[in-house]
Amino acid sequence: MAKPETQRKPRFATSSDIELKSYYTAADVAADTDRTLGAPGEFPFTRGVQPTMYRGRFWTMRQYAGYASAAESNRRYRFLLDQGQTGLSVAFDLPTQIGYDADDPMAEGEVGKVGVSISSIHDMATLFDQIPLGKVSTSMTINAPASVLLAMYIAVGKRQGVEPKDLRGTIQNDILKEYIARGTYIYPPGPAMRLITDIFKYCAQEVPHWNTISISGYHIREAGSTAVQEVAFTLANAIAYVQAAIDSGLNVDDFAGQLSFFFNAHNNFLEEVAKFRAARRLWATIMRDRFGAQKPNSLKLRFHTQTGGSTLTAQQPENNVVRVTLQALAAVMGGTQSLHTNSRDEALWLPTEESVQIALRTQQIIAHESGVADTIDPLAGSYVIEHLTDEIERQAMAYINRIDQLGGALRAIEAGFVQGEISDAAYAYQRAVEHNEQIVVGVNQFQTQADLHLSRLKIDTSIEMEQCQKLAELRQNRDNSRVSELRTQLEGAARGSDNLIPYIVACVDGEVTLGEICNTLRGVFGEYQPNVGI
Repeated sequence: MAKPETQRKPRFATSSDIELKSYYTAADVAADTDRTLGAPGEFPFTRGVQPTMYRGRFWTMRQYAGYASAAESNRRYRFLLDQGQTGLSVAFDLPTQIGYDADDPMAEGEVGKVGVSISSIHDMATLFDQIPLGKVSTSMTINAPASVLLAMYIAVGKRQGVEPKDLRGTIQNDILKEYIARGTYIYPPGPAMRLITDIFKYCAQEVPHWNTISISGYHIREAGSTAVQEVAFTLANAIAYVQAAIDSGLNVDDFAGQLSFFFNAHNNFLEEVAKFRAARRLWATIMRDRFGAQKPNSLKLRFHTQTGGSTLTAQQPENNVVRVTLQALAAVMGGTQSLHTNSRDEALWLPTEESVQIALRTQQIIAHESGVADTIDPLAGSYVIEHLTDEIERQAMAYINRIDQLGGALRAIEAGFVQGEISDAAYAYQRAVEHNEQIVVGVNQFQTQADLHLSRLKIDTSIEMEQCQKLAELRQNRDNSRVSELRTQLEGAARGSDNLIPYIVACVDGEVTLGEICNTLRGVFGEYQPNVGI
């Protein structure tokens, strides 16, 4: 029988090592709190980016999903939409994420394993079969080949009779965090940043309701950062993207309204609520004071949240339902625009339909039964919340200033500064768990020997062969002389200075595959080789 843990730790602090007093009073809150709070929908947006927030409409319930073939994933999307999901979020397999077709030798053994396999426009059409792209917004977690997947989405929309100007959604398109924490990069930083700014320019004219980037703190947090580091490094990356776009000739107010963000929600409830509020306030000030943005939409930090994958435990997986509920509630109390709730079994395998349904129901219960969405920023004015908001903002800004001194986010990444700070934080957390200074229920306290009784989703290994056969048929039946001509045009544009997105859109329409497009660009740009040291 598990023994109850009665001895509390002698020091109380958040994940970012912000020490907590036993209680707070008005004296602990900044004197100008009324100014920094403001009203919802008004600068500095501490209380939310919309004047009505969830009283107008709930956040988008956008469950992240994708596995095996396009047809299998399509069935899961339609199931989720039938269950009340209000937006789609696509997970791609590893070959797709790093720009290889399913029949490439580099893809062997990985097709369809951690997401859906997409190699051609035909796969993309199957993925969204019977899903009206003019009515549903779609988020795609894709970075290095983001331009190709966006082009495919535009092409599928046109086949459905939906013009690009009517499409709504997001591509992650955040390459800097790939160099920091995730690793699904292809090209060196220079060409990668060119593709990102080309997308900014293209979408500003052609796909105006599309979020051209989702600047991601999620993976930074999954790599082990603290909450303060998550905010600081995400916004430092965002500063780099905005500066690159301005340097390419764009006016800040022409693209800033199409920027979005992606944050993690972890278990320290009060710190997480404060983190979201601090991030909004900090970004509004940066955009106004550093970049001279004038439009209100340019100042708004709009973000998607996903509950913390790294907090899920394989031990006693039912406990993950409680963790996810707390994390989702923190995201809602912090004012998220969109939310994915992880499934209880994701520490073990791809989630089953039953687990996904529980995760979605968690959001729906918070929305419809808890009452927390009936008033805006319900924790505002709490002494501890305002103190934590101020302190996270202060510490995150100190990090941003340090990164500026190093020459900006890219230089700080190349110097290993960002990675080193995350590594130190991850080590400190793991050490605290191993020394029982941080209790993880079911892992280092309250363990049981109960057998696991969850059903498991299994991926059919024949998917790889089926995908290869489809590609063989495509290459046999398409106009290959046209494919060759399109690839030559793309190569020429890559060697010059033209915006590459129209060429990629033409390639997709001409049945050039994802891998062929990415390989054409590899031939010009090369591949990124990180500096590896011990």
